[in-house]
Amino acid sequence: MASEISQDFSPFLRIYKDGRIERLIGTATVPASLDDKTGVASKDVAFSSDPAVSARLYLPAGHHKKLPLLVYFHGGGFCIETASSPTYHNYLNAVASEANVVVVSVDYRRAPEDPLPAAYDDSWAALEWVASHAAGDGADEWLNEHADLKRVFLAGDSAGANIAHHMGLRIGSDKLDGVQVAGIALVHAFFWGSKPVGTETTDAERRAWTVRFMEMACPTFSGPDDPIFNPESDPRLGGLCSDRVLVFVAEKDVLSSRGWFYEEVLKKSGWRGSVEVVETKGENHVFHLMNPGCDNAVEMMKTFAKFLNE
Repeated sequence: MASEISQDFSPFLRIYKDGRIERLIGTATVPASLDDKTGVASKDVAFSSDPAVSARLYLPAGHHKKLPLLVYFHGGGFCIETASSPTYHNYLNAVASEANVVVVSVDYRRAPEDPLPAAYDDSWAALEWVASHAAGDGADEWLNEHADLKRVFLAGDSAGANIAHHMGLRIGSDKLDGVQVAGIALVHAFFWGSKPVGTETTDAERRAWTVRFMEMACPTFSGPDDPIFNPESDPRLGGLCSDRVLVFVAEKDVLSSRGWFYEEVLKKSGWRGSVEVVETKGENHVFHLMNPGCDNAVEMMKTFAKFLNE
């Protein structure tokens, strides 16, 4: 029957036997605008027609000089949320204002309709589009006039942190002329593996659900230790493009041990940079997006803004 569920990935989405996808959260959108509270302006720019990919750009008030550029990849398990989600729109308005940076928020294609590596491909296309402004004669005036491509930062949360990591690896191997990556920030990153690390759950059912979810996002993956999800398995890790990495973890997050493990394997990889892990006690996954006004989220924002200006 058309209503029969093929795969249930609640609370994110359900896949039906007739091919229908029902997203359960992360479907709301808001238009680009001039934010009354922060004075940050935003706009949507389509930079690719085949496939159709766009980005939402943010420009802080009082932009009289070249500013650092943050390229941000939203979270959502590769399958929910968008760059026009109110969650990310409000968050990046705040980041642009607090840190005084230009932001490019990539609206990549999502699984399961477009499984990985589609999100990576779109994110790389976004970075190439950014790089096309290096000489000041690109297609977008905001980037030409206000973005300092010698101070580019890559960041994301959850699945978006996974994307930021992979973009850092690809820049390290393939290079990106005209762009200098000054830092990478990974927030509650979606990494995994076949063997539990740290205080990670050992519950077989929960771990099996995570692997099924990963397979939905990337049907061609080789298992939980595929380099897509487990940086320890990636021989390119030592070539990560930036010499500064900031990793945020939340104490109660099921993924928190992966953040600490990332620091460990990065240091062992031969990478010659500085990595810092910032843990927020008593908080869960992406708490700063769910409750941006809480004390811990405010402190986390300050830490992030400082990183973007160092």
